[in-house]
Amino acid sequence: MKKIKIILIAIFMTANFISSAQIKSKNPFGLVYGDAITENVSGKVNIHPVSYKLNGMDIAANVYTPAGYDSLKKYQAVVVAHPNGGIKEQTAGLYAQRLAESGYITIAADAAYQGGSSGQPRSVDKPANRIEDIRGMADFVSRYPGVDPKQLGVLGICGGGGYTLKAAQSDKRFKAVATLSMFNSGKVRRNGFQNSQLATIQERLKQASDARAQEAAGGKIIYAGVASITDVEIAKTTTDLYREGYEYYYRTHAHPNSTFLYTMSSLTDLMVWDAATNMDLIEQPLLMISGSKADTKYMTDEAFPKATNAKNKELFVIEGATHIQTYWKPEYVNQITTKLIDFFGKNL
Repeated sequence: MKKIKIILIAIFMTANFISSAQIKSKNPFGLVYGDAITENVSGKVNIHPVSYKLNGMDIAANVYTPAGYDSLKKYQAVVVAHPNGGIKEQTAGLYAQRLAESGYITIAADAAYQGGSSGQPRSVDKPANRIEDIRGMADFVSRYPGVDPKQLGVLGICGGGGYTLKAAQSDKRFKAVATLSMFNSGKVRRNGFQNSQLATIQERLKQASDARAQEAAGGKIIYAGVASITDVEIAKTTTDLYREGYEYYYRTHAHPNSTFLYTMSSLTDLMVWDAATNMDLIEQPLLMISGSKADTKYMTDEAFPKATNAKNKELFVIEGATHIQTYWKPEYVNQITTKLIDFFGKNL
């Protein structure tokens, strides 16, 4: 059984792993997803980089407005929460843009301590922070010109999906809740992916506690995760999630603000947290989407039945799709977008 890889490294080294595709594209907004906006054209979907304060930190976000946007009209809006290690310029931005193309005002923001948002040390990944990030997006977009705050939805992708379930349990501003390829960060950090690290839970909790003590004493920040990876190592990775994830984040859709690293001390919070608890508090309409071939599907399958009070509850399976393929593959993105538009259209 592999022990968790500990890396003492500056977080900004991830800038070395920008894909050649991104360098060639030089998207003016830093977007790395397919068919991304390259310029704001009057009468079409536009992107608006914004910054706002959340608990004293500067949050970097992109707001997308639909074609023919008129600030004097009223629009439905959707908050989009990005995956673990992801940022607003990747799949979160893709779905935010696609929903804006269907008439919604959308927002995708970088989590505090991550991406273009402020916060030190970098790459802190604690559930309370990520849930607050989602609420913060709701705070901001609800006051955005043209948004009807009574018609606000939320979409969470991967880890953002798990945090979205938690945010929606208590924040009833969200009138409809959707997740895509939901990843239960607490369960995986505690038990290992597919429950592969049950025997080392106490050992890893001790590592996290020691890392926090070292930080408190002014020592170096200890990072867990993968800072870089070779093509050979990617090919040898046995799980689809991580093999395709390395390809997505370090090759095809790489961005200098995106990283697989997170502070080891974050595990003191992550390992005692679970996205699938208190699911009965979700009374809003709920849509959970997963690929039929996703090796993470078990997390959606475990959480979905627990949402006993959710209205118009639906589990939607994308046949043939793996977890990462739902982030970018056109045939799957089109199916997912169509389903999301139908869901939000009926429930907002």
